[in-house]
Amino acid sequence: MPRLNRRQFSAAAAATVAAASIPRTSAQSPNEQLGVCVAGVNSRGGEHIRGFNKDPRTVIRAIVDIDEEVGRKRADQVAKMQGKAPEVFKDVRQALDMDGIDILTCATPNHWHALMGVWAMQAGKDVYVEKPVSHNIHEGRALVAAAKRYGRMFQTGTQSRSSGACQDAVKFIAEGGIGDVNFARGLCYKRRKSIGSLGDYKIPDNVDFNLWSGPASYTDPKLTRQRFHYDWHWQRHYGNGDLGNQGPHQTDIARWGLGLNRHPDSVISYGGRLGYPAERKDENYVDAGDTANTEVSIYNYGDKCIVFETRGLDVSESAGKEVEGMFGKGKGNKIGVIFYGTDGYVAQTRYDLCKVFDKDMKLVKEFKVSNVGDAHFANFIDACVSRDYDSLNADAMTGHLSAGVSHLGNISYYLGEQNRASIADIKQALASIRSLDDNAATLQRTVEHLEKSNVDLAKTPLSLGPLLEFDNETERFTNNEAANAMLTRDYRSGFEVPSADKV
Repeated sequence: MPRLNRRQFSAAAAATVAAASIPRTSAQSPNEQLGVCVAGVNSRGGEHIRGFNKDPRTVIRAIVDIDEEVGRKRADQVAKMQGKAPEVFKDVRQALDMDGIDILTCATPNHWHALMGVWAMQAGKDVYVEKPVSHNIHEGRALVAAAKRYGRMFQTGTQSRSSGACQDAVKFIAEGGIGDVNFARGLCYKRRKSIGSLGDYKIPDNVDFNLWSGPASYTDPKLTRQRFHYDWHWQRHYGNGDLGNQGPHQTDIARWGLGLNRHPDSVISYGGRLGYPAERKDENYVDAGDTANTEVSIYNYGDKCIVFETRGLDVSESAGKEVEGMFGKGKGNKIGVIFYGTDGYVAQTRYDLCKVFDKDMKLVKEFKVSNVGDAHFANFIDACVSRDYDSLNADAMTGHLSAGVSHLGNISYYLGEQNRASIADIKQALASIRSLDDNAATLQRTVEHLEKSNVDLAKTPLSLGPLLEFDNETERFTNNEAANAMLTRDYRSGFEVPSADKV
């Protein structure tokens, strides 16, 4: 089949969208299965294969991956699971043109998420996209518009939205279980080692780098990291660091529990990519990653506030009384959300576990559940069958707003990356920032964490980003044009993510 370029694909999609977007009221017969195409199957895509294979209402009919070897191996795996091998493609456009595809699921690198989702909805497919649903704000808004225009079901891969534990905890908060709640802290205390030295490395033989790059421009040299797969997360050209990797899970729960269905009014971030020269025992070492491994972002929503903390170095100490009391002391990742109420705390410590503490940090209640991932896939498939968009637990707008939290925080950090500041200067700047957190205490814990990780802050100081004010309606910054330029990116010809009014 000839490969369509972007313009040809859009024309074909427009010609067929009227028929393709007719809502399916139910499966046509009890034995009919919805055909699934899984795109990006090297890592998280394996869970998509497991989840959709497990549900008897779906069958995997296509696999898409730019690494031919990975695609073939996954197809063999699917053949053993369901008794019939799926078609294998490198180009998602060919898969979307295939008969029998009702659903596209996307677990590719972040820079492909939005374009793949838009193309699929233009082709009349329902879509499940891993978090973050976008690489930038512009892309998230395009997904929201496409879902509305084409009448497609869109689920974001923030599985906690389908977790009974999280649902019960959010209900408990809403009903006043811990009093008034206006502040939440998201945590990604997750050890991330260096991804290796910056260099010029060979692209794996089985990889189509043109298709892998997609919306992103070619880099020169093409590959600057040692490990091709996964480590793109820590290069901002493709990924969004841990604020955009783990963050959308926790900031999504934080927004949910605080009842925030909009962007923040303002954001400020500080941090850095620190500690790897000390880790490698080479002060001249340059890591191939360029996203922050230490980052604190403060989001002001007027009468409510979210703070998100990223720590990629040693996570065993300097967590603070609340974190250690709720997540445990000592080594081990600490990932979750803490809600601060006038009468106590609620902590999401796992996707399937939320805990309630009184003001003295005594555990008083737990919410537990199992099979969170299965429930999220099932919720999506339910909506694909019923055509009830409101039944989705994590629709396009939910995904856009939660990814947006990460994008806005990173923009502040990136703009201030060269603004190296002393701890005293950062403390003074944060003193005037509207926040419901103790900004000085959070800064001090961050400093202690870095010092215990052998970071010399005199040689490599933290960076302080600007305070950015954001308009929720226009989705533009009101006080910084350089920040507005970072709400989108320059797209390669044929791989442009359209604006919301042109999807």
